[in-house]
Amino acid sequence: MYPTTTATLPPPTPPPPDRSGRRWTRRLLTAGALAGPLFVAAFLVEGATRPHYDPVRHPVSSLALGGGGWVQQVAFVFGGLLSLALALGLRRALRGQPAATWGPLLIAVWGLGLIGAGLFLTDPVSGYPPGTPDRSDHHTVHGALHDVASLVGFVALTAACFAFSRAFARRGRRGWAAYSAASGIGFPAALVLASAAFAQNAALVGVGGLVQRAMVVIGWSWLTLLALRTRRDLR
Repeated sequence: MYPTTTATLPPPTPPPPDRSGRRWTRRLLTAGALAGPLFVAAFLVEGATRPHYDPVRHPVSSLALGGGGWVQQVAFVFGGLLSLALALGLRRALRGQPAATWGPLLIAVWGLGLIGAGLFLTDPVSGYPPGTPDRSDHHTVHGALHDVASLVGFVALTAACFAFSRAFARRGRRGWAAYSAASGIGFPAALVLASAAFAQNAALVGVGGLVQRAMVVIGWSWLTLLALRTRRDLR
């Protein structure tokens, strides 16, 4: 008998890494990380330079009223577009992981809410612009649509915080799970206080703008850090 030999096939060659796809994902996450700082910088500069506007008392949305209001409108729309980029980047980066669907989807709704808030002007409140009442009993269509778009975005962002908190907990990242949950609690809590202030609650009306800015910083900080963390994890 002659010895038989068995041909050994070489192992299959693994597919090359999708460097182009990862590059685009990182770009989307970077765009999302820039959204918050740019939005906050816009309303800080506008609030500090607008005549008769008091950042401690008046809401951010009121900056879209009067002369130069287009700047804040652009800030809303641009922030919304960058948030949509973040949602897409998160969807691509987290494919197959917990919160890969609901988390990015909720952030996309937040982005759409920002765009709606920029396209529809809010009604005057707390005496700004000058000559308007502190609270009007007659709401315009634009003002109502602004409020609806804003509320939908606020609810979506709050839900996104808890969706990612659960996902981080399942992955054993307790610090991020706790931070996301804390943001999901602090954001709507500040929203309730700011809403009471703009409804002319005597104890809060004088600091409504300040409370709302705290709320905005809580939300944007979480989104910015989430974008940066996810971008780093891609490496």
